[in-house]
This record gives sequence, structure tokens and C-alpha cells, in this order.
Amino acid sequence: MPYAAVTALSHIGLVREHNEDSLVVGPWTLCGTVTESPQTLLFPLGSPLVVAVADGLGGQPAGEVASSLVVRQLSALGPSLEGEQAVHDVLKLCNHSVYAAAGDDPQLVTMGTTVAGTVLLPESVMVFNIGDSKVYEAARDGLRQVSVDDSPPPEPGHRTTSAVTQTLGGTHAFAAVTPHVSTVPLSVGDRYLVCTDGLTDPVPDEELEGLLRVHDDGKAAFELWRAAIEAGGPDNITLAVVRIGE
Repeated sequence: MPYAAVTALSHIGLVREHNEDSLVVGPWTLCGTVTESPQTLLFPLGSPLVVAVADGLGGQPAGEVASSLVVRQLSALGPSLEGEQAVHDVLKLCNHSVYAAAGDDPQLVTMGTTVAGTVLLPESVMVFNIGDSKVYEAARDGLRQVSVDDSPPPEPGHRTTSAVTQTLGGTHAFAAVTPHVSTVPLSVGDRYLVCTDGLTDPVPDEELEGLLRVHDDGKAAFELWRAAIEAGGPDNITLAVVRIGE
């Protein structure tokens, strides 16, 4: 029987004072905390399985509150995500929920978060995102980003940018979102990397590809995390490595 092996971790990095990232793997959520080592979970492919990360907006209040709210909502509603329209609807619901929570508490005003992830189905995978957290397919012919960054082009001479053009919450007045959602076939041997920019900002895609070419599961997650730490660990690092086995 085909199954999904999902290895995940979330770490504060070397610079930030606390972790504003959150993560969801099916019914399991990790919010605003730190894993000391990668955790691997196995799931039979059947009902929709959500694997996603959320990165609370730095420089604004309560990023960890926004990111945890979103992943908990995705966890609760994940089994109902059987098509692209359902994913669109749930992400828009998450956006309303972040604004509603911020409106109920003056200390939470302008809190916001990005989100990116996959919904694994028996024969297909839906990829979704809002913001600049990313989803990659680790294919046999190389690493390919399959999410769509909501960010302007980097300035000349820079590889990345911290600016984002669309988030869940994040402004004083309500702003609607247009989620990026796509569907591709899924088969045994496929692998995906879901991560926040705490991994991809300091570690170039070429290095990510090299590590995923030679490592799987827990070893892959550990080596990806170590690469970000050795590059200075400037932000929270949250990632999930997904592998379809049989």
C-alpha cells in the first residue's frame, strides 16, 4: 500500500529570539516551539493529508499567533480538502480568521503569516501557497520549485528579498487573498520539500538539490537544517521532507 513518509523539524535558528514558524502534518501540529531532532511520521495514502508550514511575519506583532492559528485550522479541515476549490476556500477562511483574531485584541493588530504546503491524495498532490514560503519537487532530474512566490524581484546583486506582496492577515484593513493552487500526479518515489524562507534565504537552491540528491527522510531534514545553520541561521527554520513509498 502506498504511504507518505513525512519528516519535519522547526528550529529557532541562530539570530531570532523566538520561533514564529508553525507546521502541520495531518493531525499533528507544531506551533512556536523547537524540535531537537527531525520527527518522521508515516501515513497511508487515502484521505487528504495536509503538510504545510506557516511563517509569522517578522517585524509585526504576534507572528507565532497567526501562524499557529493557520496550521491548526488546516489540520482540522485537512480531511475535507479533496479538490482545488476546497483548498482555495480554506485558505480564504484562514485569512478571515487571522483578521478576526487581530480585531479582537489590539496587541494582535497587523499580525500575519505566509503559508505553503501540499495536500497528498492517493494519485495526485495539490500544491498551495500564499506568501514566500516554498514547496519544491525533488525530482530525478533536479529540484524544481512548484509554489509561486508572492514577492517582488530581488534587487540587482541580491538573490532573495524579504518583501512579500500577499499574506494571510498582516494589514490594518482586511485584504482578500488569491491563493496559488495547482495539482499534479503523484506516484511512488516522488519527494517534496515544504519550507519557510529561513531555509531558502541562506541556502541556495543548488545546495538544497545536492543534499536531497544523496539524503532521504531524517538525514535529509537534518542536513538541510545544518546547511541553514552553517550559513548563519538568520531566521527560524521550518521544513518537511515528504517521500511517497510503497
